[in-house]
Amino acid sequence: MGSSKQGLRVVLLLIVIDCVSGVGVNWGTQATHPLPHSTVVRLLRDNGVDKVKLFDADSQTLKALGNSGIQVMAGIPNEMLSTLATSVQAAENWVAKNVSAHLSSNAVDIRYVAVGNEPFLSTYNGTFISTTLPALQNIQAALIKAGLSTRVKVTVPLNADVYQSSTTSPSTGDFRSDILDRMLEIVKFLSDNGAPFTVNIYPFISLYTDPNFPIDFAFFDDNYPSPIKDNERIYTNVFDANYDTLVWALQKNGYGNMTIIVGEIGWPTDGDRNANFKYAQRFNQGFMSRINAGKGTPMRPGPMDAYLFSLIDEDAKSIQPGNFERHWGIFYFDGRPKYQLNRGTSDADGLVAAKDVHYLAQKWCVMAPSVSLDDPQVAPSVSYACANADCTSLGYGTSCSNLDAIGNISYAFNSYYQIHNQLDSACRFPNLSTITTKDPSVGDCQFRIMIQTLATSAGVNRLVSIKKPVDLVVFVFTFLFTIL
Repeated sequence: MGSSKQGLRVVLLLIVIDCVSGVGVNWGTQATHPLPHSTVVRLLRDNGVDKVKLFDADSQTLKALGNSGIQVMAGIPNEMLSTLATSVQAAENWVAKNVSAHLSSNAVDIRYVAVGNEPFLSTYNGTFISTTLPALQNIQAALIKAGLSTRVKVTVPLNADVYQSSTTSPSTGDFRSDILDRMLEIVKFLSDNGAPFTVNIYPFISLYTDPNFPIDFAFFDDNYPSPIKDNERIYTNVFDANYDTLVWALQKNGYGNMTIIVGEIGWPTDGDRNANFKYAQRFNQGFMSRINAGKGTPMRPGPMDAYLFSLIDEDAKSIQPGNFERHWGIFYFDGRPKYQLNRGTSDADGLVAAKDVHYLAQKWCVMAPSVSLDDPQVAPSVSYACANADCTSLGYGTSCSNLDAIGNISYAFNSYYQIHNQLDSACRFPNLSTITTKDPSVGDCQFRIMIQTLATSAGVNRLVSIKKPVDLVVFVFTFLFTIL
């Protein structure tokens, strides 16, 4: 889900088995109130994370990772592929600015450059199919010219839908027929340059898109009563089956020994009836335990290289794939663990919260007690708030699904108020809202107070723009007025 879905998606926290295997974490930054870079790097180190995958090459992020001992996969957004594909000079400039400079001046341990992020997703309608390989080739040429090609490898994080099987058996797997030729060109180029194949695998999406998907098959408990039998190989979970489908696709086309990295894997905690703490912990702990034990898949037993999605929730991500997109983090937006994960070999190796996090004032914006639910200003005010804030925790099966109508309205108002830095003007919905110092949170439904950022600490109160389709507003209204 990367940063397109790129939009966090648990690769986190694990002592790496060797220089190439183990669990790292995806660090996405699409947040209205991001933690300081130095705080996040300390969070990574406090939790034993020594590999991080980025979706861009932000200079401040890379500088913060300097001398940290953390290996880095820097990213190139899809929007840059066209330019890099058509200009060798642009590729050389990118490498000089985003790789060479940080390696030499900031001691950043950059190991990979991810060229694009899931560029062949069907939702892109083929936009990046013709530019991905040329961009990859030009970045590789630039790394060679800079004398870095043995130290820094290129790769392309691809969604698992680039391959498929004609049956439920992984052994029938191959690359999709509509992109077969282009995929083989990319695979050959990666192989020729000693670079890995990177794939993003999301069992949660299988459950989300198919109501008949057997839920136990999504997890690593070996509780699935009808495992897939593929010759002598037994599959008790969808991750193993998916991963080995890729192994077979590579093997059938002459690349059976190619290194594979799992670029994203994880489970969200809100925004859908199957996105919750219980399932997220069950999935992520199951995956972490397997990686810690060096257990691979039936086709590829042994250590595996993977990156959990995601480190921290991102409240400004697009929710086009679903409301869950803003809730992939193992940590909340403020660096608090959502649940415990055993990241090592002892029970004491749980998640450690971010340190020295500073919050805005302890106050919330809620619906005024004197307001009638029949007030004609309620609907457009909630619509405006949700269109300019984050209401993805509202709705059926979410953490705030038990709120009544007043609670839903208050949640929308408060989200807008907090995202806009508690400006007085952000709690002036027409005769509908009031500020309170009593926390309106109920159970797992948290009415957030935002953290201080560099801007708010300096007294700069700027309005924040976040990506939100109209679909969510319509959904919130449908839910809200059903319970009125």
